[in-house]
Amino acid sequence: MLRFSRKTNTLIHTNFKYSLQDVRDPNLYREIYSYDEVPKVPFNHIRVPMSPPDEIWITDTTFRDGQQARSPYTVDQIVKLYDFMHRLGGPKGIIRQCEFFIYSDKDKEAVRKCQERGYQYPEVTSWIRATKQDFQLVKDMGIKETGILVSCSDYHIFKKLTTTRKRAMEQYLDIVKSALDIGVRPRCHFEDITRADFYGFVVPFALKLKDLMDESGIPIKIRACDTLGYGVPYPGVALPRSVPGIIYGLYFHAGFPSTLIEWHGHNDFYKAVVNGATAWLYGASAVNCSLLGIGERTGNIPLEAMVIEYAQLRGTTDDMDLSVITEIAEYYERELGYEIPPMTPFVGKKFNITQAGIHADGLLKDEEIYNIFNTEKILRRPVAVAVNAHSGLAGIAHWVNDYFKLKNRAPVDKKHPAIVALKEWVDQQYAHDRVTAIGDEELEAALKDIAPDFYEEIKA
Repeated sequence: MLRFSRKTNTLIHTNFKYSLQDVRDPNLYREIYSYDEVPKVPFNHIRVPMSPPDEIWITDTTFRDGQQARSPYTVDQIVKLYDFMHRLGGPKGIIRQCEFFIYSDKDKEAVRKCQERGYQYPEVTSWIRATKQDFQLVKDMGIKETGILVSCSDYHIFKKLTTTRKRAMEQYLDIVKSALDIGVRPRCHFEDITRADFYGFVVPFALKLKDLMDESGIPIKIRACDTLGYGVPYPGVALPRSVPGIIYGLYFHAGFPSTLIEWHGHNDFYKAVVNGATAWLYGASAVNCSLLGIGERTGNIPLEAMVIEYAQLRGTTDDMDLSVITEIAEYYERELGYEIPPMTPFVGKKFNITQAGIHADGLLKDEEIYNIFNTEKILRRPVAVAVNAHSGLAGIAHWVNDYFKLKNRAPVDKKHPAIVALKEWVDQQYAHDRVTAIGDEELEAALKDIAPDFYEEIKA
């Protein structure tokens, strides 16, 4: 059978039939996942087309997956972080949804207080166990969408649930029907999709969900969960590890529109961000993230990273307020006592601080040489220099110009006698076996002692 695709403006075959393969023994892809070896990346050199959706957005799991990797947030902390995400996502709602637990009294209070904010975005959604009582709880709390766990790899179906593919699918479909019966939008979390039999279980199950969606008129989302971070973004990679193949398959073979496909990744192999961007490029509208990437094991996709990725891919921030990223980082460290690794992009204390003298010399001439973008304008994080044994005259001059805010007044040259004198003082520190960088207050005191007239001039 042929149909004309409005997306590609070509005729395409639609005579693909994918039915459940109810195998007797689990397919664990042992040639890829031997467990005693590092997982392998097989290629079949089949390339699927990039198909970026008309709209892409971010969803958040800070208050669900993110709370499984740290001490639980208080109600006030949840509301504050929710406010931050509302401001960061901007009026167009690029940060579209936040998901919450709703079991404890504290969870429920946090949900109610966030709902009372009256924000259109991020929409409050939930994550529940698959029971009728939990569905009723979702309904009673006025939540319109909820996540439901539907594990799809044979590792989970055979080993954790100790059942068969057929029985698992039947149970999942009954659960989804329970949500539809009370008018709640189901979001099906396809757990461990990067180890699942894509054509033997994932697509047949998705097709059944599409039938339910068509019958009920209620949208059903698929969240493709890369539970162990096995997904890879490379063109021509074979399933089940291919992120392009998974997203394309859900869109093309299962018939789900981009707006109902979401990617949820983990960072076990350092690919969380690039896999999220790849999911966008190949047809998923949504990428699920958490603030600072805090989540199970190595963490989720960092929300702030995908905000920057959105701006890179779309060529616009779409009115997001990226400076809120800095406020979020400061809040985590100041109020939550969370220590962000200093080199973490966009949020770490040292992400735009250089310690190399030759780099500082370039910054002194034009900060664009060694800074990724105008971090002062975009993130309210001015580029800086840490003074240590390798800073040199240029590094010290840059520190003086930055610390005393001379860049827009009368920047001092690295050959200035006061800079030379301060450099000699720094060298003496390291000649006596110092190994740590020199702090701002210590440098200021040294400059005041070494060159008092110069200090008073620039301090004014």
